[in-house]
Amino acid sequence: MTALLLIPLLVPFAVPAAARRCLDRLAPAAALWALTLTVLVLAASAVAALGALVLTGLLKLPFLAGLGEFVRPLRTPSDLVVLPLAAAATGLLTLGAATLVRSALRQLRAFRAARTEADCRPVAGDLCVIESPRPDAYALPGRPHRIVVTTGMLRSLGADEREVLFAHERAHNAAGHHRFLVVAEFAAHCHPGLRPVRADIALAAERAADEAAAAVVGDRRLTARAIARAALAASSARSGRPDFAPAATTGPVPQRVAALLAAPRRRRRAAPWIALLLAACASVSAGTAATGVLAFHHEVEVAQGEEPR
Repeated sequence: MTALLLIPLLVPFAVPAAARRCLDRLAPAAALWALTLTVLVLAASAVAALGALVLTGLLKLPFLAGLGEFVRPLRTPSDLVVLPLAAAATGLLTLGAATLVRSALRQLRAFRAARTEADCRPVAGDLCVIESPRPDAYALPGRPHRIVVTTGMLRSLGADEREVLFAHERAHNAAGHHRFLVVAEFAAHCHPGLRPVRADIALAAERAADEAAAAVVGDRRLTARAIARAALAASSARSGRPDFAPAATTGPVPQRVAALLAAPRRRRRAAPWIALLLAACASVSAGTAATGVLAFHHEVEVAQGEEPR
């Protein structure tokens, strides 16, 4: 049981290397879905495994075993193994929960401030222009979706480049990319091995919006130039947007520009194998976590005298 619960805690450390290859070999939208679903399964499996380890340690204590109406001791490996693992799992869960709550509160405050500012401004369709010399633009989720852009950003771009920027942000809103970024943030707080994948998911979202904008305007070179100029303009000022509000100016812009200027790639033979590798990681993690939790539940029932050994 204990060994099974350790596997979901080790698998996430193998994912960052596969995530980088996924971005190179899959289409941006496909990579975004593959990475997000993978980290969601891995994060949930890790939390389930940590929770089972914590409960295993707690039920080794006589007081809690009495509350559980145990008629025989809970069968586990040596206490020298179980109790340190339970203590470590408790610390990891507590730290992860604390950082997740702190991050969620900070992002919620930023979202409310951005939403309040956008709702107080006149809009033209989904476009909200804020009078500010600070160059900034981002896709603001909510009902209704908004494209928030400052006058400083509008002055930094030509008319055709503005259309690229608007198409990029509309692509974010249309595809609901903020949901992917929220999942990536959640997973990063659930397991330290998933933190590097957060940047990969953000890059995949930006690349997907880049490709969508290029398809709308029909000019990849113009799209690359607009993104580069917008990012250069925004680099001199800090944005007040929440982290889950995607923006054309974020991420490794030179890498995104190079991808737009390069000829569209043909499908590589390795692409299905990368997707299968991610699926295998998710399956192994979920399967071992579920099996370990069920084994723990069975041992509890045995200790309570409800099931035979």
